[in-house]
Amino acid sequence: MTGLTQNAVASKHPRNKRTERNKRRKSRKIAAIALIACLLLSIAWLLRPRGFSPSLTHTHWLKSRSSFSPTIANAAGPPVAVPERMVWIPGGEFSMGANDPPEMNEVGMKATRDARPIHLVYVDGFFMDETDVTNAEFSAFVTATGYVTIAERKPQARDFPGAPPENLIAGSVVFSPPDHLVSLNNYLQWWTYVAGANWRHPFGATSDLRGKESYPVVHIAYADAEAYAKWAGKRLPTEAEWEFAARGGLVGKPFPWGDSFRLNGRWMANTHQGHFPITDTGEDGFAGISPVAQYPPNEYGLYDMAGNVWQWTSDWYRPDYYEQLAATGEVARNPRGPDSSFDPTEPDQPKKVQRGGSFLCTDQYCSRYIVGTRGKGEVSTGTNHLGFRCVKAAVTTAL
Repeated sequence: MTGLTQNAVASKHPRNKRTERNKRRKSRKIAAIALIACLLLSIAWLLRPRGFSPSLTHTHWLKSRSSFSPTIANAAGPPVAVPERMVWIPGGEFSMGANDPPEMNEVGMKATRDARPIHLVYVDGFFMDETDVTNAEFSAFVTATGYVTIAERKPQARDFPGAPPENLIAGSVVFSPPDHLVSLNNYLQWWTYVAGANWRHPFGATSDLRGKESYPVVHIAYADAEAYAKWAGKRLPTEAEWEFAARGGLVGKPFPWGDSFRLNGRWMANTHQGHFPITDTGEDGFAGISPVAQYPPNEYGLYDMAGNVWQWTSDWYRPDYYEQLAATGEVARNPRGPDSSFDPTEPDQPKKVQRGGSFLCTDQYCSRYIVGTRGKGEVSTGTNHLGFRCVKAAVTTAL
């Protein structure tokens, strides 16, 4: 008898028929249990807490935090008298970063890429200089201390291996607009290293500061700004402190004064008009740099938090730092930046975050006058569109 025949015969036996029915009932029971389990899992997923979960994909988490939450400013006033030429910034919880504003072009989109995702941050209250540090203020520091800025020091061969000795000349980087149309893919077409350029001589050895005492001091490297801040009993702001202050209590606005670049037709900041980089027509009142406080302050009383000159912050620059903060799912309290710098475009250059944009910002090339956007700069390099302002902790003195 073949095996096939044996199976056919066995299937007709009454005992085997009962066994088949039992198997079918058991299979239906298992299927029912599995269905119930799936339903329970689905219900659990729908009722899960909506906070950050390690099971969420990174992309899902970043997309979930793409909007601004209300700013919750601290109610307490300054614990001590406000220092001269400073203002009180109450601190509190706010949404930090930048979205692409409506009708943003490619230039603007590039400006916001490293300023995402928007994430929640809390900062303590502090005092901030109402303007950028001026030439007069920096001059007082130099007179008192004898400090020599990096741009005034002759570069050392050990720091620039392979450089010809004749190139090791003290100087700094100066905006030098071309006299003809150029493509915007190479900034070396409008930036030049000028021998003798420094804070005393903004455009080179033959220039000076006569009549410019109230202008922002420029050609300031990071160490120069730190030295001044220490002498003044202050420090440089963190990136989070700077943005909280610049927003002036407004929520998610692209500018320190609101939604429109020109408020009711009024120029609100010193930026670039005309064809970049050839000509600044000065429609905002100034072609190039301006004295401080020539435009209305924000709601906290701070001047020039957009345009005129870039401002140093104390944070190291990394394009992925906001992603790191957002991925924790928590409010970042008094963040002070990453432990080290990394710019994938120049990985060997240590860079600090710069904020606010400058008189060269334009929607044609650089729109980082938008509040939440970020700049970056190599720490030993100053330019004639880079300055700084200081902050001071609100610490009460024990009696």
